[in-house]
Amino acid sequence: MKTKKQIITLALAIMALFGALTSLSAQETAAAGEKKKVTDGRDYLGNFAPKFAEINDDILFGQIWSREKELSARDRSLITVAALMGSGITDQSLRGHLQKAKENGVTKQEMVEVITQLAFYTGWPKGWAVFAQAMEVYKDDVSGSVPSETMFGPGEPNTAYADYFTGKSYVKSFFSPTEKNPMSVDNVTFEPGCRNNWHIHSSEQILLVTDGKGWYQEEGKDPQPLLPGDVVTVRPGVKHWHGAAHDSWFSHLSVGYYTPKDKTDWMEPVSDKEYSGLD
Repeated sequence: MKTKKQIITLALAIMALFGALTSLSAQETAAAGEKKKVTDGRDYLGNFAPKFAEINDDILFGQIWSREKELSARDRSLITVAALMGSGITDQSLRGHLQKAKENGVTKQEMVEVITQLAFYTGWPKGWAVFAQAMEVYKDDVSGSVPSETMFGPGEPNTAYADYFTGKSYVKSFFSPTEKNPMSVDNVTFEPGCRNNWHIHSSEQILLVTDGKGWYQEEGKDPQPLLPGDVVTVRPGVKHWHGAAHDSWFSHLSVGYYTPKDKTDWMEPVSDKEYSGLD
């Protein structure tokens, strides 16, 4: 069919721009899936209090923190930071848990909100003390700034579809459908934690990842991690969603062929519980 040939031709042309990136994808995905074993107790107290160190590493972190089906690591980090702040503990223990919270997907904006609210309940001076630690942990965080050094740039705020996204997204359009040429090519950029709602396209769509880390999931299937160079073909009628990882900006090209008869059915958002369960 003419329409399919046009989509494939354009997709292959765009893929040539960043084909060198594909070789890195499998290695980065495997590395991202590895869970680091906690050895802080043994590293710091192994010689002085070996049993305490063993319980800290193997029981607290090895068994309790690993129960992510019951409560996500992200939520455990928020609870722990709140408990430490409430107890007035603002030493290296707090610093370590702030770092762990960052690694578990708590963004700078979220941590600022958590500390601000807790300050009203635990005491304003504690808020100042915790912010001093948090500023150091998140000093290199750029989640609040739109990245400029991406393959195609972020584009403009995606206000037209804001109701169908959790978080902020940006779009840069290269080709918009017309009556004579129904081809559509857009670069969509998601801030960390941003994802679109579940939705269904009536025509085929191709996603070509250009920057960052993200996720794609079809209904009834496991989420699929996405890295630069990855390509996803979304078949017509398939319910799906895609978006950024919780700790990374994410961009992809969206390539499609849309006639006046084609449409997108937008559905329910991806819940925080579903999203926080992603590694």
